[in-house]
Amino acid sequence: MHKAGFKALSFAYALFILSGCSQKVAIRALEPAEIDRATLTKKVSVAPFENDYEGLSNKIETNLVKQKIENKNYFTVISRKDFDKIITEQKIQNSGLVDVSTVVDVGNLIGAQAIISGRVGEATSKDTHFFEERSRCIDKKCKESVTYTLRCTKRAVGLFADIRMVDIARGDIIYADTINKLSEFKQCQDSANGLPAVEAVLQRLANSIADDFVYKLMPHYRNFEVVLLDDPDIKYSSHEEKLLEASLEYIKQNRFEKAEKLLVDLIDSTQQKSYVPFYNLGVIKEAQGIYADAQKYYKMADDLVVEPVKEVSMAYVRIQSLIEKSNKAREQLSK
Repeated sequence: MHKAGFKALSFAYALFILSGCSQKVAIRALEPAEIDRATLTKKVSVAPFENDYEGLSNKIETNLVKQKIENKNYFTVISRKDFDKIITEQKIQNSGLVDVSTVVDVGNLIGAQAIISGRVGEATSKDTHFFEERSRCIDKKCKESVTYTLRCTKRAVGLFADIRMVDIARGDIIYADTINKLSEFKQCQDSANGLPAVEAVLQRLANSIADDFVYKLMPHYRNFEVVLLDDPDIKYSSHEEKLLEASLEYIKQNRFEKAEKLLVDLIDSTQQKSYVPFYNLGVIKEAQGIYADAQKYYKMADDLVVEPVKEVSMAYVRIQSLIEKSNKAREQLSK
């Protein structure tokens, strides 16, 4: 093959590979707290948990302190020192905090809107042994191979906690649940790394329980990606193809304003008959958090679709959900 022909073939192959990877845009969407009532009690205190060898209550307290929405602390956490002082003065044991009325009394004394308490279950750890087959070459060209077995170990470590949140003003339970976590690891005789220590795994599981619990209490951001459409849906002129390509490049550079102008030009040039620029405009507005405009463009794209297009259908449904969730989260933040 001539060198020029080889280069042309290589370039065409590279374009084929790149075309198979659709460009995506990162979206950051605000979603409401799973436990709506928890958003009414932002001044909280965390009681010492029973059987808490992993320090779960401290991890929850630290997690609450760190939470910010739009660069503002979301929770006001009453220090453990103040809580412990009241407990000592009132001669209350941790087991006494099972009674809601006792929790309410303590909450009123320290000025909390809610108190989080709980119990950590007994940790579990189990190692089981099994065998796995391997094969290796017995000659340099690997024309022949031999099969052999290796002894392996699987380690399963589990932790659970019963957690509840009591509303001091209403004197009832806002939330109560059991959160379970399990991690499994495998090591065979040919593994470079050993099995992790049980205590280290339990610490990670406790952190995960704390993260899951706090996540339910407050509005939060969710990150995901949305695919852009990069193929014309109708016959494009060479000028229109360049408009689409250039708009995608500007989107990749996060130059949304420039990309938007090019997509509007493409809409005008195609006499509003192509759904691709409408859809991509919707993605831009979704990324900017301008959901009403995104919804408008997605609807325009959907109206032009003759046969169902997965990306358009998903966007049409997704944006309505984002609008509802964003409105709910903003409502919670204003409480």
